[in-house]
Amino acid sequence: MTRIPPLDLERLTGRQREVHDAIASGPRGGVRGPLAVWLNRPELADRAQALGRYCRYDTSLPPRLSELAILATARVWMSEFEWAAHKPIALKAGVAPEIVEAIRTGGEPIFDQADEAIVYRFSVMLHTQRRVTDDVYSRAVEVLGQHAVVDLTGLLGYYTLISMTINVFEVPPPDGLAPELE
Repeated sequence: MTRIPPLDLERLTGRQREVHDAIASGPRGGVRGPLAVWLNRPELADRAQALGRYCRYDTSLPPRLSELAILATARVWMSEFEWAAHKPIALKAGVAPEIVEAIRTGGEPIFDQADEAIVYRFSVMLHTQRRVTDDVYSRAVEVLGQHAVVDLTGLLGYYTLISMTINVFEVPPPDGLAPELE
């Protein structure tokens, strides 16, 4: 049960309606989860959704790597909504089911691809140690390129904001899905 009730769409302020409609008409196709929470503060929702649109759809990372980083973030933060929302997207983007399952259970995924290995290592290290070592940073730049490392760092920050919002306001998984994280 969420700590903050959903907004009544018939009672949105003019600015809330404007932001709601902008989000709903974009690639997300709706306002749910953390975006619905942020809509209580339409300026936050507007700015966060713009950053989110970039992080989700416009970075230099291919979707497979973005979604892997999002799943790693959801797991570290135990963010059930984010996990449920992105697990099917990650699988569709090409993240192997056994990698998804290892992340879900807190196991150590085995990667065949160097880019996946470094994205996961970088993501988990940044979240758990609050920094990355010189070796991990150098390897990330070598495998992904400098621009992608900047984008990856921004994506991890954005999905941390998402996960914090989900956890603070106890946003349940979408569509009545059962929690999966252990």
